[in-house]
Amino acid sequence: MTTIELNTIEHRIGGEPTPAGSSRTAPVWNPATGEQQAQLLLAEPDDVDRAVQAARAAFETWGEVSLTRRARVMFAFRNLVEQHLDDLARIVASEHGKVLDDAKGEVIRGMEVVEYACGLPQLLKGEYSDQVSTDVDAFSFRQPLGVCAGITPFNFPVMVPMWMHPMAIAVGNTFVLKPSERDPSASNFIAELYAEAGLPDGVFNVVHGDKVAVDALLDHRDVAAVSFVGSTPIARYVYERGTAAGKRVQALGGAKNHAVVMPDADLDFAANHLTAAGYGSAGQRCMAISVAVAVGDAADPLVERLERKALEVKVVPGLAPTSEMGPVVTPQARDRIVGYIEEGIDAGAVAVVDGRGLEREGAGFWVGPTLFDRVTTDMSIYRDEIFGPVLCVVRVDSLAQAIELINSNSYANGTAIFTGSGQSARIFQRKVDVGMIGVNVPIPVPMAFYSFGGWKDSLFGDHHIHGPEGVRFYTQGKAITTRWPQETQDASHHSGHMHFPTAV
Repeated sequence: MTTIELNTIEHRIGGEPTPAGSSRTAPVWNPATGEQQAQLLLAEPDDVDRAVQAARAAFETWGEVSLTRRARVMFAFRNLVEQHLDDLARIVASEHGKVLDDAKGEVIRGMEVVEYACGLPQLLKGEYSDQVSTDVDAFSFRQPLGVCAGITPFNFPVMVPMWMHPMAIAVGNTFVLKPSERDPSASNFIAELYAEAGLPDGVFNVVHGDKVAVDALLDHRDVAAVSFVGSTPIARYVYERGTAAGKRVQALGGAKNHAVVMPDADLDFAANHLTAAGYGSAGQRCMAISVAVAVGDAADPLVERLERKALEVKVVPGLAPTSEMGPVVTPQARDRIVGYIEEGIDAGAVAVVDGRGLEREGAGFWVGPTLFDRVTTDMSIYRDEIFGPVLCVVRVDSLAQAIELINSNSYANGTAIFTGSGQSARIFQRKVDVGMIGVNVPIPVPMAFYSFGGWKDSLFGDHHIHGPEGVRFYTQGKAITTRWPQETQDASHHSGHMHFPTAV
């Protein structure tokens, strides 16, 4: 029997590929074939410390680099990402399993955050007030924090880290990224592009690992801020442990995104977009639509259209030109999703389309598009974040009931409404308690010059990610009050007083 030697994926610390301090490894799969294509070295606390110390040393000089030079590095990095768009997309598709065009879209959306970060000279402009008191001026500016860390999920191995590190680095911080161990290679490739763009060694570092590496970052005294995207239980854990260690933390959690379909909506348009939003990337998106709320007479014709569209989805390996949906990321993910489908059937939901048992050539991790009707709020397929290609239809009688349903849910990441009525849309966007809202837009991910983030159990912390709030998260403000007395004046004119100073 021939033994195939697997590629070993190392950390990248201080600008160099770096082996781990232990022999612990994790498999990296090809989800379309079920074959292991690499082994990943998992970090120990000493590995994390080496990365943090490299970042800390680099901060001493990078934080003093001029805004113009930092912006030029970001411009160069942005151009390199664009040049290597196809390379990055293929890495993502091969390790995650998503369709190649979807992977390209991910890279482009991440690149938009880099483009926003290129404008940092404008973003970091402070404020100035002349003569706030006699001979006194006041001004403010923002400074970087130091070493920042990012802990990111498997579902967007390029885009989600780019929500973090371009902003953090552009404003003068250094960065340690702990990407998902399921699809780690894109992060190492990004590190190489940063180096080619002229970013000094140690400003961007990558450590691979599991909970050991996460805890080491959360506990490390030299890490000033942590950004996280993942499930709600882990987001809560990261927030509580990180803040207990005195860090600034933004932790974005899970979602159960609803899309309301009104009777006056264009049902063909709605069904097309709900199919894409529910089954794109095999449902492995925090902004996926997992619940369609059918209002009144919209229900039956909507389900008919959704059934037809689900059966038409072309589920083949993501690198295939005809692919519309690929496999899920691991065998454990496949088994968990299948388990939820079984729970839904046992609970009495109607399985209009059942994605279990889908087989393709090879031994990949396949689950087909699944559509449930007559779902109720006590079912696990409604309550839990399945993170798979499962779309549930809940029927209600009115828009008011739809809004009440959404507002009763503990998640509040994204939501949407399909309607032809401006009045219904306005009522919905004002009354629904959710952070990101789409009107005839099923996945309302804000552009990079806005900020991304939900409410309730979908966000722990005070700041949303990227955009203006990203600048504030990765910097801290200073307010300066100055007086420069005239040398010719009588010194008694500026004598101190014991009372509290006022503007006079």
